[in-house]
Amino acid sequence: MNTKYLDLLAQKYDSEEKVVTEIINLEATLNLPKGTEHFVSDLHGEYQAFQHVLRNGSGNVKEKIKDLFKNVLSEKEINEFATLVYYPKEKLSLIKANCRNKQELYQWYIEIIDHMIHLISYASSKYTRSKLRKALPDQFVYIIEELLYKTDEFTNKEQYYAKIVQKIISLNQADKLIIGLAYTTQRLVVDHLHVVGDIYDRGPEPDKIMDTLINYHSVDIQWGNHDVLWLGAFAGSKVCLANIIRICARYNNLDIIEDVYGINLIPLLNLAEKYYDDNPVFRPKVSSDENLSDHERSQITKIHQAIAMIQFKLEMPIIKRRPYFNMSERLLLEKIDYDKNEITIHGKTYPLENSCFATVNPLQPDQLLEEEEQVMEGLLLAVQHSEKLARHMNFLMKKGSLYLKYNGNLLIHGCIPLDKEGNMEKMVIEDKTYAGRNLLDVFEEYLRHAFAHPEEIDDLATDMVWYLWTGEYSSLFGKKAMTTFERYFIKNKETHKEKKNPYYHLRENEEICRKILAEFNLNPDHGHIINGHTPVKEIEGENPIKANGKMIVIDGGFSKAYQSKTGIAGYTLLYNSCGMLLVAHKHFNSKENILLNGTDVLSVKRVVDKELERKKILETNVGEKLLQEISILNDLRKYRYS
Repeated sequence: MNTKYLDLLAQKYDSEEKVVTEIINLEATLNLPKGTEHFVSDLHGEYQAFQHVLRNGSGNVKEKIKDLFKNVLSEKEINEFATLVYYPKEKLSLIKANCRNKQELYQWYIEIIDHMIHLISYASSKYTRSKLRKALPDQFVYIIEELLYKTDEFTNKEQYYAKIVQKIISLNQADKLIIGLAYTTQRLVVDHLHVVGDIYDRGPEPDKIMDTLINYHSVDIQWGNHDVLWLGAFAGSKVCLANIIRICARYNNLDIIEDVYGINLIPLLNLAEKYYDDNPVFRPKVSSDENLSDHERSQITKIHQAIAMIQFKLEMPIIKRRPYFNMSERLLLEKIDYDKNEITIHGKTYPLENSCFATVNPLQPDQLLEEEEQVMEGLLLAVQHSEKLARHMNFLMKKGSLYLKYNGNLLIHGCIPLDKEGNMEKMVIEDKTYAGRNLLDVFEEYLRHAFAHPEEIDDLATDMVWYLWTGEYSSLFGKKAMTTFERYFIKNKETHKEKKNPYYHLRENEEICRKILAEFNLNPDHGHIINGHTPVKEIEGENPIKANGKMIVIDGGFSKAYQSKTGIAGYTLLYNSCGMLLVAHKHFNSKENILLNGTDVLSVKRVVDKELERKKILETNVGEKLLQEISILNDLRKYRYS
């Protein structure tokens, strides 16, 4: 052990008693039950639904309330209390408005503060006092601790405790205390949050999800293909940026670009107005609760076409300079007969519909017009100078990774590319061959390099970020090819199909899942693969728990765009010291509906895996870190005090 490091550590632990006390504390902590992990995936900008799932801990809050008050409160009262914990500010306003007089409100405060203290005590029962103290609202730590740890077997302090609560109410601090206790409960029921990819695109408020995650007490992120697009744009990839704007135009979310992140789209609109007209297939997808004027719809439709054509042009030079991407079939603008308005792909010729090739030079189809070049330069500059986007992307990099090994499980958004026989698919990059975990590691190295060097454009690292979005052997895409062009311009739906990597049917096989876990040095007997990316079609009977429980797919359709196909509104997963529980969620209507009716949006809960013995912190990633700390403290004791 480096003696300089031990000397520095000795400044904090400046006596043997302090070192010994900390060793005892850490050793004891190792024997506490592991905290609850909460897994969510494919949020796609659905902030309101995500917020509710986060606030109720996927039903964990209400379960604790039921356990504690099942013989004290009615079902209606349990629902009311749970709603107060989820949305304390809003629920307090409703309750106060419905109280008939001050005395009734006073009595309600007395009862509810008592209930909240009991709930905090129950929810924190497997934590140290130190950890609980850090979760409490700062301004009320002393008061809450007095109420939490009260012992009054001789009735000496009965009036003391009663006076504390009375003064809280008379000094108009009851609301603040209840709100603080509610947020503390939300924090205590979930020890750590895993986001298994795709925060961005489709939905309207990914920025608010990012702000929530930045302020969350403990979180990690496994990047999804849509997240990587945003990282790629910030890292200097114009083709990633074009994809982002196209998707936002398609889902009527351009205000995320313009209003939220402050990126001026007027130059793009001027270009679009000059070259494009109305085109039905490029009109934005609008939900039933959105209203668009004809003028707004027309502008978005034109922007959609303009950025799509820029995207198709920008893809071509990458495909040509990276032959090992094996994407020459995607040089689609070169395969068009512009006189006959038809295209030949895979040996078949198809007529083109909804054509919008006004800016394409048939002799050099990958050439951007000077106006297009200027627009993209301006957009990229604005993206890289957006302070809010920089904050979000830096957090995404800091907390993110392509995969994560956590407490014996493998968390990955997309797939591990496999061949038909279930072997790790090989990809050659710059004359080196990669497969399995090594392939994912090299993908992440390129992504991190591109992000760290945004001034380097058109280099391999930046091109590789785009490949992660759309490449055949990308662990985030996992399909033969992305058929965006075909869906826009070819009527024959056979051309629209995107052939999935064999992983997506082989993951039903337990032996394949065990093989993947072993590839990542995880124990196949105890580990699980936790996956997102592909919505589970529960409406058609698809089971999210696959391969005898070794594979759990938790993309159930948070995104409203998928809910008609899945039949639900997302899965979440809970993993506590007793085992794993999968939760299916019904469609989230509104916060107002929950506040007024006390109804939750949970459906079936399924046990995935049950621990034979309660799992301790000793057996977790956190336990590994604590053991390292204990080892260092023992070294310090020997070095300094023996």
